[in-house]
Amino acid sequence: MTELQKQISDIRSRLRNGVRLVAVSKFHPITKLREAYACGQRCFGESRAQELQEKVPQMPADTEWHFIGHLQQNKVKMVVPVVTMIHSVDSLHLLMEIDKQASRLKDLRLNAGLPEKVKVLLQLHVAQEATKFGFTPEELTQMLEDGTWRTCKNLEIAGLMCMATNTEDTEEIHREFLIAKECFDNIQAKFFSNDPNFCECSWGMTEDYDIAMQCGSTIVRIGSGIFGEREY
Repeated sequence: MTELQKQISDIRSRLRNGVRLVAVSKFHPITKLREAYACGQRCFGESRAQELQEKVPQMPADTEWHFIGHLQQNKVKMVVPVVTMIHSVDSLHLLMEIDKQASRLKDLRLNAGLPEKVKVLLQLHVAQEATKFGFTPEELTQMLEDGTWRTCKNLEIAGLMCMATNTEDTEEIHREFLIAKECFDNIQAKFFSNDPNFCECSWGMTEDYDIAMQCGSTIVRIGSGIFGEREY
């Protein structure tokens, strides 16, 4: 077993029941992804549309791809045909564009063995850094109350995503993840109470996934803890 595979095995042993691991493979070579695949990892997260497109044909067909980075509207058409889930929907305009492209590219998705509908997560901004993307809890509630999103028939809103502040203050990280979980609970009760597909909380990365799991995370996105430092 390689060092990388030992890392994955160690992380899996620490995951709580019901928590899925997305191996964040952005900027890492295909050889490392194949190492991870060889020990059973099937779900990988990428953040650049072009890099994602280049890697997909180099991996086995049963690899599950998630897009986790900031997504520009003009790149949606590159991502939709190959991903199971987009974690980073940070505006109504982006949501509508994903729906539009999912309709237009439906046959490509089906030919790739993907579900007809793209799963998406709405991105919350709970961190202190202004540079991070996403809705505030108030903005998200307002967007959902407006109701325009209900016209989207080619995607499935599966939950929320967020990133905590980049800090060593674990109390602050815990506080932010609890804000996200409270928002998830409120949104679920108010807008998705009859939708069992709204069930995902994507928060927690290499440095904070233990705290994230304490705060309701169902998906953790771990990169350097598996692959080491990025290779740009």
